[in-house]
Amino acid sequence: MPTEDCQLTQPTPYTLHILNLIRWKNLLMIALVQLLMKYALFEPFLESTNLTMTLNGFGFGLLVVSTLCLAAAGNIINDIYDVETDLVNRPEKVIIGSKLSEKTANTLFIILNVIGVLIGFYLSNLVGRSGFFAIFVIISALLYIYASYLKPILLVGNITISALVAMSIVIVGVFELIPVITAENQATQFTFFKIVLDYALFAFLITLAREIIKDLEDVDGDYKTGMNTLPIAIGRARSTKVAFAITLIPLFGSIYYVTTYLFKYELFIGYFLMFISAPLIYTTFKTFNAKSKKDYSHISNMLKLVMLFGMLSLLLYPIVLK
Repeated sequence: MPTEDCQLTQPTPYTLHILNLIRWKNLLMIALVQLLMKYALFEPFLESTNLTMTLNGFGFGLLVVSTLCLAAAGNIINDIYDVETDLVNRPEKVIIGSKLSEKTANTLFIILNVIGVLIGFYLSNLVGRSGFFAIFVIISALLYIYASYLKPILLVGNITISALVAMSIVIVGVFELIPVITAENQATQFTFFKIVLDYALFAFLITLAREIIKDLEDVDGDYKTGMNTLPIAIGRARSTKVAFAITLIPLFGSIYYVTTYLFKYELFIGYFLMFISAPLIYTTFKTFNAKSKKDYSHISNMLKLVMLFGMLSLLLYPIVLK
């Protein structure tokens, strides 16, 4: 095949800059988790239990698109407000002002927000719960408020973004399970919704620990721009211990979850020990002894890996529980 033809299929640098701006890898993770919730946790149990779902494939696709649009918009507005800090912490990764103009970034932010909220409005009415539209408005508003106001506030920004990550999981249960709750299927619907909440809590804790680790990694730039993150407020050493303590919660929580609910299933036990508990033990040990920016970067990547393995465990439910 001629070289010219190969080049035609490659994305342009402009497109790549936009993909990096919206954090396409993080968006893929959100989409993957939502797909796993529907097709690994819910769908396989429709016939064997009293479980009922609301959305067909089209409706669920709209939910994913809406979530991704709002998340992408949140990533853009966060980068817009973080330019000064990022120029200190990671100047080679700054996109706004060097690769794309701030005007372009703001336009993309508005377009993605409008699309996400409008789809949310349509979807809420589609399932007969118009009040659910408020969820999309609140998510959109919180992402903007986080980037423009909450992020520099001690722990408030960390907790807010962690809650929003957890909400990207909870929203699947809200739209799939709640609108079709009846007296007959209530117990089943709540059982599956509780599983959704357990995974959302896991995501919240891992994200919270990672947010503090990222603050430790970026403390120099944050200090110069007047932010009041945990490492700036109480020092690196104490903040490292806080992050260490937080990583212990999902570690013990996952052990408790498996031993309490899934102790009969060897596959679950083996998976959690190998891909969740072992990496978390390693990560907590590394966190306790972390001192350099390289250490914090490594821990951040490990927590992302733990998050991925944690969500992939959803694939085990149709294998061992059917």
